[in-house]
Amino acid sequence: MTLIKSISGIRGTIGGPVGDGLTPIDIVKFSSAFGNWVKSKSKNKKTKIIVGRDARISGKMVNQLVCGSLMGVGVDVVDIGLSTTPTVEMAVTMEKADGGIVLTASHNPKQWNALKLLNSKGEFISGQDGNEVLDIAEKGNFEYSAIDHIGTYSAIDGYIEKHINKILELPTVDVKAIKERNFKIAIDGVNSTGGIAVPMLLKALGVNQIIELFCTPDGNFPHNPEPLPEHLHDISKMVVKNNAHLGIVVDPDVDRLALISEDGDMFGEEYTLVAVADYILSHKKGNTVSNLSSTRALRDITEAAGCKYSASAVGEVNVVEMMKATNAVIGGEGNGGIIYPELHYGRDALVGIALFLSHLARFGKSTSMLRSKYPNYYISKNKIELNKEINVDEVLKSIQEKYKKNPVNTIDGVKIDFEEEWVHLRKSNTEPIIRIYAESKSQTTAENLADKIIADIKEMIKNRNK
Repeated sequence: MTLIKSISGIRGTIGGPVGDGLTPIDIVKFSSAFGNWVKSKSKNKKTKIIVGRDARISGKMVNQLVCGSLMGVGVDVVDIGLSTTPTVEMAVTMEKADGGIVLTASHNPKQWNALKLLNSKGEFISGQDGNEVLDIAEKGNFEYSAIDHIGTYSAIDGYIEKHINKILELPTVDVKAIKERNFKIAIDGVNSTGGIAVPMLLKALGVNQIIELFCTPDGNFPHNPEPLPEHLHDISKMVVKNNAHLGIVVDPDVDRLALISEDGDMFGEEYTLVAVADYILSHKKGNTVSNLSSTRALRDITEAAGCKYSASAVGEVNVVEMMKATNAVIGGEGNGGIIYPELHYGRDALVGIALFLSHLARFGKSTSMLRSKYPNYYISKNKIELNKEINVDEVLKSIQEKYKKNPVNTIDGVKIDFEEEWVHLRKSNTEPIIRIYAESKSQTTAENLADKIIADIKEMIKNRNK
């Protein structure tokens, strides 16, 4: 059993001993702590928190515990039911709420669930705020309300539709062009809320030929729910079999977007953001942001448009912070996460779909031909496990020193830029592991670069042990 307490929320496997899994007692404790923290920050007479969830099997149980706990500390709860993470984020501001909780473990398997915590802007809480919530929970520094001051409960249906209507209002979403292309699209909703939201969005965009795969929102994930190529064989075959123009895959909470070309090949989740950014930059010149572990292709197309690219530390909160600091017009992460501030500051697969289809419709050719427009980069993802006695920070400093003649970024681990490739080393916060991502214009070169860095690390450790 696993329980992971981080600044952005609480996630864990359902069941097990208290404190060793996401048990009912743990859910109550952290919900109560967050409710008290939100109350302490709110200037409103009554505190309101939005709650929404994906379709996980444990969702109803977790939802009832969370809503009851929040009411117990005097918070008014607005439950929007089966939803998506970006929908809950938007509901927070639309309802003028003081915060939100999304009940989802994102791409984790069905035994997982989580409480993702949002501030009054509908954005993930900051590191400092997250630490405050964790401190309240660990110290039990909260109390419940007397009978006359317990919170109220209300449920609102239709928030996914409201979210979609906001997307349709965006001037960059070209519904007319999408309708005229008469797209045939296959979708994989991994039996979660994407099975509700994506067909609804496509119909609103004028797509009448929709082939649905795994769109029953019952939480029985038919495959590993992380939208990686090795998990998407069924949808890839379905695209080809049905002569579809495009395949669309989302994760259980619909904040990551993977695309499949008409020939069944992966568009590449790194290139979801690249293609959407290319489209946005053709309408409005501006800066872009992705995290340090995302493809260099975004930098290439941004600079080709005469604009500035910036890299943030890994994590949505960090990307959003950098986007605000640089006034970026588009940003996100290389895992298929699109952040379009014209709508809201959060990863949103639904707005990503609408913008990509607008781009593809105006492009007028096939999905694979659109992909061929962009520079090809390949990423090799590796990790090296170290003994607990080894000081990981010292290892990273040694790598930084060895490659100091190259451009080095240390805002999140160590990233070294070479002429046509880069390597990014990040330590795990929970294990003696260094994750090593390398990118180049060929898979072999990327893997060789990663192997070279791993060999450097092993040599440094060997020399220190002499």
